[in-house]
Order: sequence, then C-alpha cells, then structure tokens
Amino acid sequence: MASFDLNSHLGQIYSSFPEAKHKPIIGITSNFWDGEATMAKAYYQQVVDAGGTPVLIPPVNNTDVIINTLDGIDGLLLSGGADINPLWAGEEPETGLHHINATRDLPELLITRLAYNRQIPILGICRGIQTLAMALGGKVTQDLDSVKQETPQEPESADKKKKKEKGEKDIVPAKTINIKHSQDADRNLPTHSVNVEKDSIIYRIYKSERIYVNSFHHQAVKDAGNKFRVTATAPDGVVEAIESSEFKQILGVQWHPECMEEEGRKLFEWLVAQATNFSLAKRLHDRILTLDTHCDTPMLFGQDIKFDQRDSRILVDLHKMTDGRQDAVIMAAYLPQPKMGESFSSKVSLDVKTPMEYADFIFDKIEAIVRSNRKYISIARTPADLYEDKRKNRKSIMFGIENGIALNHDVENIKHFAQRGVVYITLCHNGDNDLCDSAKGCDTNHGVSKFGEKVIREMNRQGIMVDLSHASEQSFFDALEISRTPIVCSHSSCKALCDVPRNLTDDQLRALANRGGVAQITLYGGFLRNDGPATIRDAIEHLNHAVRIMGIDHVGLGTDFDGDGGVIGLADSSELINFTLALLKNKYNERDIQKIWGGNWLRVMAQAQALVK
Repeated sequence: MASFDLNSHLGQIYSSFPEAKHKPIIGITSNFWDGEATMAKAYYQQVVDAGGTPVLIPPVNNTDVIINTLDGIDGLLLSGGADINPLWAGEEPETGLHHINATRDLPELLITRLAYNRQIPILGICRGIQTLAMALGGKVTQDLDSVKQETPQEPESADKKKKKEKGEKDIVPAKTINIKHSQDADRNLPTHSVNVEKDSIIYRIYKSERIYVNSFHHQAVKDAGNKFRVTATAPDGVVEAIESSEFKQILGVQWHPECMEEEGRKLFEWLVAQATNFSLAKRLHDRILTLDTHCDTPMLFGQDIKFDQRDSRILVDLHKMTDGRQDAVIMAAYLPQPKMGESFSSKVSLDVKTPMEYADFIFDKIEAIVRSNRKYISIARTPADLYEDKRKNRKSIMFGIENGIALNHDVENIKHFAQRGVVYITLCHNGDNDLCDSAKGCDTNHGVSKFGEKVIREMNRQGIMVDLSHASEQSFFDALEISRTPIVCSHSSCKALCDVPRNLTDDQLRALANRGGVAQITLYGGFLRNDGPATIRDAIEHLNHAVRIMGIDHVGLGTDFDGDGGVIGLADSSELINFTLALLKNKYNERDIQKIWGGNWLRVMAQAQALVK
C-alpha cells in the first residue's frame, strides 16, 4: 500500500543528497489533440526505466522557447502521432493523406533541425522518423495503401556495393508481398519482421539481421535524403529505420518500441546512453577551453559573409561555434604562393600590391567583424585573453599568418604583425619562398634560407610562434635547431598513416616532442587517408598515432576549415563537440582532453610570448 506520509518520502530524497545520480534529460515532443498537449505514458515510462529524466516539450512555435528547451536537454525523443502537412516538403496533399496536425508541424521541424545542428542525440518514433526525414531533406510517402510496392528498398549491402562497382546487375524480384502496416493487434504484439543492415545502430542494439516489430502506421519514409541512410526495411521494402550517415547519434524507427516493453526499451536505453555521453561532453566544454588552431575562413570575408548568422558559405561562424561549443579559433591570413614569374597581386582578386597589404586587409576585415559583434566575440592575443573571454561567455579569435611572404622580405615587418596580435607565422605554403622550402617545393634553399634564419630569430624576440606546417623535412629540422622556443605545426597529420608530402614522419613527430613542440591534427581529407572519403574516425586514428609517438603533451587539433578541411562527422565548427565525444569513446580522460583541446598549444604560446622584452 502506498504511504501518504509526505515527510517520509522527503526523507528518502534528502538521504541521497548531495550525490544524487545524474540522469540525462530527455525532451519528448508531445501530441496535441482537442486543445491539449498530451503524452502517452509508455513514452515517458520507457525513458524512466532506461535511466533518463523525461520532460514534455509542448508544440510551441516560439524561437526563444525552442532554443531554451534545447539548452536544457541532453537527448530528444520525437514521438508518434498524426501526419505532417506535405506542403512542408513542397508537395500537394494526395487523396490518401490522413489527418494532419498543424499545431505540431512547425515546432517539431524547427526543434529537429536545431537539435541536429547542435549534435543532440535524437530518437524518432513513427511520426518521429518522418519528422527527421522532412526536417532534413527527405520525403515521406503520404499513404502506403495508395502505393503499390513493386520492389524492395532494402539497404545496400556490401555484396551489392561490390557488384555495382564491378558493373554487375543485382537480381531483384519483380514483385514482393504487400504487408499490412496498420494492425488491429495489441500494441505490444510483434506483427511483422524487419530486415536489418549489419553495419547499423539497430544491429548493434539487437544483434540480429532480422527482428520483429509491431505496426500501426499508414505513412513511411520514401526518401531518407543525404543526411540519413536506410538501415532496416520490411519485407515489402517499406523503410523501417534510418540513421545518420554523418556519425551523428540520430536514429529513426517506423514502429512503436514504447509499447514493446523490454524489447522496445533497448532503443530507449540507446538514446539515454547517447544522451549521457552528450551531457558529459557538454559539461567538459563548460570547464575546459576549446581552441582550433587553424582555419582559413578569412579568405571568404571579401564576399559579404554574415559571420553573425549561420552562413552556409563558411564553416566557421558565431552560430556554428556556439552549436559546437567551441570557444576560440586562430584565423589565418592565407597568402597564395606565386609561381616563378607571377606577381602576388595576380593571385588575389583585390586591389592590393603587396603580400603585407593583403595580410593587413584580412586582419582589418576580422577586426571589423569583431567590432560589430563585440558582445559575443573579441580578439585575443594571449592565453590569459582566451580564458578571460571564456569567463565572460565570449568567443575568441586569434590572428595567424599562413605563408611568410607576408613579410615582404623585411625582418622589421615581424614587429608590425606582432603589434597587430599575430600569434604564429607559417613559414611557407605550397611552394618555396624566401624563408624556406615547402613540402611541395623544389629544394630551392636546401631548407631554411639565411633570411629565414633571421626571421625565426626575430619571431622568437617578438613572441610569435614558428609554424612548420607545409615545410619540407629539411626546413623543419633546420627551424627546430634555430628556434629558441618550441615550434608548432598548426595543421598537419601523420605520414605513417597517410603518405603525402605535407604530413609529418614519425621522426619529425619525435623530434618535435623532444623540443617541446606540438602537432595539431588537421581535418583535410587528403591528409587523413589516401582513398575514399575521410571521416571523424580517420582523424582520431591520426591523433591516437601522434599520441603513441609523441605523448599526450604534444598534440591538438587544427581543422583547416574553409581551407578544404572538414570530414564526415567533423564537417564544420558546429560538429566539434563530436571530437570530444570521440575522445571520450577512446578513453581519454578530462586532463588529456584539456591538453588536446588547446592546453598543449597554449603552453607553447606562453613560452614564446615569455621571451618578449
């Protein structure tokens, strides 16, 4: 019998303080019917039983409410219900379309898109899988009964892919059975089978290529779009599950697992587990400084870029940095290397005569952007500036120069750039210059030139870090001997894993670590693997290799965003929290992650700046 003694219940609660177990917050979209927001008990009870804390999300079409809701949850559950208005997909309603719920449509499409941008784990159920597709570029079959299933839409298996690559045709039955997808059976009763793709979340959850599910729906995903891949189908080809094709923790299922007790709970346990990891990553980002040491976004600032908006033309802006919980970035003034006989002005589409003028133009542009958004971002020059910005909830931009031709062959100009706040100069780019030879050069100087030696010594005096990304091996080892402070490689990866001239050999990595320097793994696909599209997994492999060779105190991340950097799973700044999630999955602890995310780099920066008199 239930106890009606309130003090007794309070006593049980207080006895568990102050170390109450953290249970991730799972926001559940509510149904709306007859003027009331409602939720079936099965949804929130499954979340509770899976170890989460359920909260109801009413269908409110208010941007501030949606954003504040997303700030407070660790996972999102898109619940079932009525149809979505096909006009949201640019389609007219077909005769078989059933009841639509206009009150839910816009709020749920918005919250789905924004949760996707913020990397929040999502589980979509029935209407929820359709919401995922509609919100992110897919299409929905408005009524299954009006569509004759001619061929199965099974996920493409490895065998099918091999046949396609060889030009062989796969034998597909001309017709398959049509399954009844809206049953009259009890909701906890499995009513048909589902074929599961082996390399999928569903397979990892159920450990089977065939599972049995309940079924009461008359719509389904017709086209998953390019953000998702189909990972489970019914025997008649109807899509039964989709998941992110970009390594995001997003899963949609067509059936109703909330009604299937223990078997259905496995999906809720998956969501709660992902939400737990996401909550941990968020709290880590609250405590540590996250710094990307190289992006080329300023190259595009002459194109009327909207840095304060989510501008699709750039990979780093205020919204993306906020979504990815990124604190700071070093923006490089990239200067293309003229070939023999070319002038620098012919390489840039601006009315500038010299490389130095071009670098100053880039820094002027950055400063103008910062002035117009001073409440949210500032220019930092020192590690202390970065930590002060984080304390005041501002983003930080630091200045870098990519290619020493910016000096106009004049050592005195180093002081000019130091006064502007430049924290590093990459000595060369893809071609030899007057400072040193490039990894893609012709051994013009046989390493660092006499002028380059003077430049390095003056950079030491002015507190500017020496960056050897892009340099040849001889230039690298020469600079290592010349510099009085540790050198950096702001965006380089490991030659042992991807044999290209731009990457660092194991000998270089060891020498760099022995001198106290850092190597920042970059996200340019061609430096991560020699074939096929690169992914976040490749980036982590390069990081792990660098750690094995150099130790944890000498590694970091320099994305090269907007300089052709960006891979599947780490495509822009909004996805950088995925890097932290991957580090946690690879068993790095908080201290390690703090070092990787900027602590190692800032140690070198502090050493370089300490020599300034």
